[in-house]
Amino acid sequence: MSCSLLIWLWVKDEMSYNSFLPDAPHIYQVMLNASYDGKISTWPNTPSPLQEAIKKDIPEVAYVTKIGFAPDYLFKVGEKSAKENGRYVSDEFFDVFQFPDLDGSARKAIKSPDQIVITRKLAEKYFGKIKVAGQRIQLDNSKYYTVGAVIENMPSTSTIRLNWMVNFKVQEQDWMKRWGNTAFETYVRLKPNTTAQQTVAAMKGIYPRYNDDKNTYPTLQDIRDIHLYSKFENGEAAGGRIEYVRIFSIVAIFILLIACINFMNLATARSAMRAKEVGVRKVVGAMRASLIGQFMSESILTSFAALILALGITMFVLPTFNNVFDKQIILNLLDPALGVAILILIILTGIISGSYPALFLSSLQPVKTLKGGSSAGMQGFKGGSVLRQSLVVFQFAMSVFLIVGMIMVSRQMDFIRNKNLGLDRENVLYLPMEGDLNKKFESYLQELTQLPEVIAAAPVNTLPMNLQSTSGDLSWPGKDPNLQTQVIASTVGYDFVKTMNIKMAAGREFSRAHPGDSTSYLINEAAAKLMGMKDPVDKEIKFWFGNGRIVGVMKDFHMESLHAEIKPLILCFVPMNASYIMVRIRNDKTQEALAGMQRITKEFNPNYPFEYHFADEAYAEMYKSEMQVNTLINYFGLLAIVISCLGLFALATFTAEQRTKEIGIRKVLGASVAGIVALLSKDFLKLVFIALFIAFPIAFWALGKWLATFKYHVGLNSWVFVIAGFLAISIAFVTVSWQSIKAAFMNPVKSLKSE
Repeated sequence: MSCSLLIWLWVKDEMSYNSFLPDAPHIYQVMLNASYDGKISTWPNTPSPLQEAIKKDIPEVAYVTKIGFAPDYLFKVGEKSAKENGRYVSDEFFDVFQFPDLDGSARKAIKSPDQIVITRKLAEKYFGKIKVAGQRIQLDNSKYYTVGAVIENMPSTSTIRLNWMVNFKVQEQDWMKRWGNTAFETYVRLKPNTTAQQTVAAMKGIYPRYNDDKNTYPTLQDIRDIHLYSKFENGEAAGGRIEYVRIFSIVAIFILLIACINFMNLATARSAMRAKEVGVRKVVGAMRASLIGQFMSESILTSFAALILALGITMFVLPTFNNVFDKQIILNLLDPALGVAILILIILTGIISGSYPALFLSSLQPVKTLKGGSSAGMQGFKGGSVLRQSLVVFQFAMSVFLIVGMIMVSRQMDFIRNKNLGLDRENVLYLPMEGDLNKKFESYLQELTQLPEVIAAAPVNTLPMNLQSTSGDLSWPGKDPNLQTQVIASTVGYDFVKTMNIKMAAGREFSRAHPGDSTSYLINEAAAKLMGMKDPVDKEIKFWFGNGRIVGVMKDFHMESLHAEIKPLILCFVPMNASYIMVRIRNDKTQEALAGMQRITKEFNPNYPFEYHFADEAYAEMYKSEMQVNTLINYFGLLAIVISCLGLFALATFTAEQRTKEIGIRKVLGASVAGIVALLSKDFLKLVFIALFIAFPIAFWALGKWLATFKYHVGLNSWVFVIAGFLAISIAFVTVSWQSIKAAFMNPVKSLKSE
């Protein structure tokens, strides 16, 4: 019950994202659908001008806002300073997202380029109170902003988690105004009595009207679905985290059913203890219905007592659970939804677990039970043995399914951790470009590369392990005018290929020996394939900065998670546009390298704390959900196996009790202990083989679908099922053997004395 309750709390938390927002049913994120090669691709990044076009042309939209990227800027108030997370947002942000005001008016403040909106967390951190409107904050060690409003903290179930917001126009640049640069997020709030379908239909004319693009059009995703549905197929939401919610909802049901089956088997296994009670009650006039009612009531009361214990266990383990799975779940006993869930859990568990024992015990024949115990009374309940065996088969089938799942999820996680990405993320770290580093960029980079522990360093605009910004600006001689393209795009400096240890398929990377590289481009093999170029080096293309030559072709490397296929990539040479510096250091020289980089960074940027991150940690962050799923399935899978073993043990106990006289007779006739153990064990092993036969096809189908969500994954090999089967048989044999050996060593004189 405690495990099922934990999973229910986790599922409830996952399903509640963004539901706290006022008018959430009318808030949507604007996505882009684009048709390429007969397929519709969908992504959440949109161009900046789209917000203005929607506001101007779409009457169904009440408010529209866009969110721009911003690094974690240095906040400074007096002597207090720290990096804080925030974004640049457009004027109607707080009309779309109505976070509660604690001081001032966020709607008014965000419209001013000199004001900043902060959360309760920052107000209390820097000022010790929330009434701080009018106070001054220095952002990024440069511009001062006046606090225009303080809003409530954005909850953990929000997909937008910001601590400060400043007007978008403060940092707007010319490149942001182009339709080809999709580096922003756009959200709308629809007018009352307006549907998403009506709005999408109205927005389909925007791209042809402003961009001559007939293959791209905006669509909408419900703000409450963003967290759960991140995967799209043919323009429609097709999956994402919702798949894990479904998986663990099923796991919770499985665990509860396994526990209920155990209760049934344990109750019937110990039926001899109550057989005479039932016989006596029937003799004095008790009806079968009243006996069933009694046993069902006992079952429900047992469920209630178990739930009290389960609540205590849940409260005890919840802090650890939250820490492992990065959640802020609380067990609020006053929550009506929790109360309903608990009531349903008690009643269902009590009825399911108590139904068979109640029917079985109430069917015992009083004459036979008073004479010879429950084994004699069993004649009155035909098919009982088959039902108990079926329940054990069901238990072990679920357990085998979870064993296969545990193996395959662990294999896929190992594959993710160890796969050759086409770039080397080991011994690579990145430093944020901030403060005075941008002004002294060349000197700073030169000092870093002169450290003996540093192999190479390169400025980048976006981390190469998670390139997502797209552009439709690519063209080349001979391109079909009707062909619409979307490529991943970013800017880098010298030594990018060397720093990330990327293999070159042809040509070279940007080089100081070639001053003309400032107008040249680097592409990957996927981009060459897109353009149909067999020998693309020195060919001319047109992209962000006009016409330029291709100086090199990189071998394809993974720039997103393994859920996505490798996309065409164009790299431009703009080192001054860097947000980070990637640094490759020598193996086993990490501490020396960090000490040297800290010293140099403090010399060039004394007002900022030294900050660094390892590339492999950023890569691991991309698979945080999968790693958590791996942990969950291991914990609950092992629990399900243990519970199933208890069920098998119960059936073995019951069978041994039923066959006590048979075992005694066999021993009198000369049967060995090994022979009796084999006799008792083989029947149970047959049940396990039946469970394997049922579980393997289901596991093959389900895990095949899960692996298909990754473009790159391990194979579903037969040896996985062999190992799972061997484990299941071994566990079952060990479980049954204990009771079988105990029965085989029993003195036949005791079992036959009544005969």
